[in-house]
Amino acid sequence: MTGNPHPTMIGLTLAFLSICGHIAVANGFITPNSVARNRNNGIDASPRTLIRFTRGVGIVSRHCGHNTSYDKHIARLRSAVDSTDTFTIADSDDKSLPLLDAVVCGGGPAGLLSAIMLARNFDYKVKVYERLPPPPSPTDESIWSDVAKFYLIGLGERGQDALREFCVWEDVEACCTAVPGRMDWAPDAGPDEGVERIFTDRPIMTQVLPRDKLVGVLHQHILSNYQGKIELLYQKEVTPLDFDYNDGSSVLLNVADCQTEFLRDIPSNVGAQNLASESLCDVETTETITTKLLIAADGTARTIAIEMEKADKAKRDSMGFFEKIKYGPSFHIKRYVDDNQRVYKTIPMKVPSKWRNDLNFSARSKDGRILFDSLPADANGNQCAVLLLKKDDEMAQPNSDPRALRKLFDDFLPQFSALLDDDMIATVAKKPPSFLPSFRYAAPRLNQGNSCVILGDSAHTVKPYFGLGANSALQDVQVLKRSIAGTPSIKDAVHQFSKERAAESKALVQISRNLDRPGALGLLTFVFPLIIDSIFNKMAPKIFSPNTISMLQKSENTFCGLRVRKRLERLGQLMTIVALFTGLKIGSSKLIECLSKLTGRRSTTVVATIVSGMAGIILLKKLAVFLIPGLAPADVLTKANVRSKGPAEEEATFHTITAYDDGEQDLSANMSGGGI
Repeated sequence: MTGNPHPTMIGLTLAFLSICGHIAVANGFITPNSVARNRNNGIDASPRTLIRFTRGVGIVSRHCGHNTSYDKHIARLRSAVDSTDTFTIADSDDKSLPLLDAVVCGGGPAGLLSAIMLARNFDYKVKVYERLPPPPSPTDESIWSDVAKFYLIGLGERGQDALREFCVWEDVEACCTAVPGRMDWAPDAGPDEGVERIFTDRPIMTQVLPRDKLVGVLHQHILSNYQGKIELLYQKEVTPLDFDYNDGSSVLLNVADCQTEFLRDIPSNVGAQNLASESLCDVETTETITTKLLIAADGTARTIAIEMEKADKAKRDSMGFFEKIKYGPSFHIKRYVDDNQRVYKTIPMKVPSKWRNDLNFSARSKDGRILFDSLPADANGNQCAVLLLKKDDEMAQPNSDPRALRKLFDDFLPQFSALLDDDMIATVAKKPPSFLPSFRYAAPRLNQGNSCVILGDSAHTVKPYFGLGANSALQDVQVLKRSIAGTPSIKDAVHQFSKERAAESKALVQISRNLDRPGALGLLTFVFPLIIDSIFNKMAPKIFSPNTISMLQKSENTFCGLRVRKRLERLGQLMTIVALFTGLKIGSSKLIECLSKLTGRRSTTVVATIVSGMAGIILLKKLAVFLIPGLAPADVLTKANVRSKGPAEEEATFHTITAYDDGEQDLSANMSGGGI
């Protein structure tokens, strides 16, 4: 056949080649490593060439970094081919790729604070990529005056220290509400029988604000102070192509413009968050860049971490037996099954004028069915509460019976039932539940190669019971700053950060999970140690520290160090108990001899019976409030600290439940936009 090929044949051929390429990538036949190998062999198969090749065929659709269904992809290809008449493959010159000082993937609190840290302390030029639209202004009252649907975070000592170190705390504090204490109602307590506790000896006061207001503050701070140093790029999808690019000195990234229908976690947009969650990325606007440092702070989406997991697996699979031993364990994300899952519904309310409006209010039912917890949303008495329920509870379902919900409040939470009108009860009954994130951590390191680190929720995810998620994420930025300042190169800093923080991430998640185990296991890992710590701390406060949760709030305590200390204290407590038993035996030998003669029993049997009986009575009295079927320790944290007066209450834990409502999506899914 002579002459030029028919345009239709060209189009079909290109479609076939593109589909083959798509399948090859999806099945791992084309990987960053294979691209690099081809380049070394003189074959131009660089990412930019592949991208430009795909441009001739049209649009690739992505869903948060993952390919959409095959049928949708084929439909788009056919549509594109129909409109394609000509096609050329552009050559790629790797030297022309822009090399950036630093790229931050994720525009949440930890991501933006990382950018501020790099620009302020090291004069880096930083690009921040975020798949969500820009955050709202933190001073826009048309948004934040509606407290119906907030996702609140509590900033404790760790978080405040980090924000203060990078000179943004004053701006953040201006948008916060201070929470100096709490008021708790024991089960079956009357509306006027709540116990108020104000924490007066703590170094800092917990400050509360909506998560996206914090993002908005950091966003405005960057625009006001770091023009020309930090570039904020929204609705962008970042995909790593090669973590060891240019002999391991940089990371090769693909950046695409994306139109996402994920919306910010702000009140005015919550109703629209149930739209399709697909992100459409147009490769016509794709850019390939390289960076000396990639910081992945993209939250529980873990786009970068997942790619790290895949890349590391591929690398290990290509190794021999002895190479694998030398290389060590592969990077992975440890995903725990949630064996104590609770869901929640958010409830806006306004407290009476006779109540303090700056307290954390908490109440619970005796049977452990429900826990009610609220935090101040502003200084005007508006509170955002959460109603925690077991996943299968009838009131946890969408479109539940408002009359049944009203009865539940009247029976178990009368003090709050009086604050909610029928319309609000109906609204709460109708809404679907929201979910808490599951425990996860990245291990055994937090880096891939010499130029990429992960931090925040992408490295360690915990439930928000103990106020450690956002605060530990912000503390990660401090550690990264010390690593960069204390080492001669980015390579050394990346490895130093991973060495220092990987074990901390693992310890944080494991400690937090042990505080949330259900049933008998929770009794063993949480309740019993809590009681023992309370007793021994009172007996010898200079030797034995307060309970684990109180110690977790102190920024000077590392998570690994705290775990080691508590294990040593357990050994000391055991030795003390053994010594006590021994002393009782020696001191009461005469009495035992008399009782032995009277009863005809051996002396050791008599001692063990008396002491065990006394200890059992004391312990059962302490445990009585916890021995409720189906009740998990984390759900009743305040029970261990309920006291009316006295110095001991200063060690009581400030139990914070973050409040958020996302319509039909869970917490972890919606945090994927910017992450913590």
